[in-house]
This record gives sequence, structure tokens and C-alpha cells, in this order.
Amino acid sequence: MNVREIHSRKSQNYRTKVSDEFRKTKGLILVTSDVSARGVDYPDVTLVIQLGVPADRQQYIHRLGRTGRKGKEGKGILLLAPWEDFFLHSIKDLPMKKAVLPSVDPNTNRKVEGALSSVEKASKESAYLAWLGYYNSVKNVSKDKYRLVELAQEFSRSIGLYEIPSIPRRVVNKMGLANIPGLRAI
Repeated sequence: MNVREIHSRKSQNYRTKVSDEFRKTKGLILVTSDVSARGVDYPDVTLVIQLGVPADRQQYIHRLGRTGRKGKEGKGILLLAPWEDFFLHSIKDLPMKKAVLPSVDPNTNRKVEGALSSVEKASKESAYLAWLGYYNSVKNVSKDKYRLVELAQEFSRSIGLYEIPSIPRRVVNKMGLANIPGLRAI
């Protein structure tokens, strides 16, 4: 697979280079954070897959706006965890179909665990911190800080971290998560 990534931890020079490459290369897959959701035109995008709940309705629309531009066909897929389905209420007036989950190969868990074992621990820890920071900013998720930390622990295990990563105490305090059990503040 020919895949590139864009997110805020990449330099602007890198992001510009990858954006240009994505525009010019047929069949290239771009995995991007919301840095590409607004003000960036990617012609001929046919599919946008959104993984996780958008911060709000506008964010959903801006993400989806990368596909089907200038009268061309395009599709969007929104993948939500069961605890994220509250978001569907805010977009119920938009045309969409709820898909039935396909049956999964029984060996999928083993394959995923094998793939995750090759991911560096530092990358997993960065993903955990990014996950916690993002969902702490989503109102419907962050209003119950205890539940947020429980979900972060589940996410941590799901990506193959068997010990909760430590977080600088100043970051924990800034997130409003001081004294919430389940975090490792240092």
C-alpha cells in the first residue's frame, strides 16, 4: 500500500510536500489529522474514512468535505466506538446509512496483535497521549473524567500497551485530570 501521513507533529514543509504528492499521485492513501480538514483542496478524493467521533457537527462536515468535490462522486465512512454513538444525534438530518458490521475472520485478533508487536512502544505511548488529549477536548466524552480515563485505559490495552504510559504531571493538571485514578502522573 502506498500510504502517507500528515499531522501537527510533522513540519509544515513535510506536510506541504506530502499534500502535493497526494494531489499528483493516483492511488495514494493519505492518513491525516484535522490539519487537513479545513482550507485544503484535494481534487479527486473518492473516499474519506473518519475514525473516531468528530469534535462537533461542523468538524464532521469539514472532514467529509474532502470528497466528492466539484460535482464528482465521493463517499464517506464514519467509524465510531459504541460509546461514541451519541454523535449520531447531531447529524441525524444528514443523508446516511448505518452499515451492519461484516463478519470478521477469526484470525483477525492474532493478525492485529502480530502487527501491533512491530510498533515501537514510544509510538504507542504517543498514540495514547494523543488519544487522551483529543477525547479530553470532546465535550460529551470529557464531561465524565473518570469514564474518560477508563476509556483511555481500554485504548491503551487495545494497542498493545500493558502498562499505562506515564504523563507529565503538568499535562495531567492542564487536562483537568489531577486526582483521577488510572493515570500515571510523573
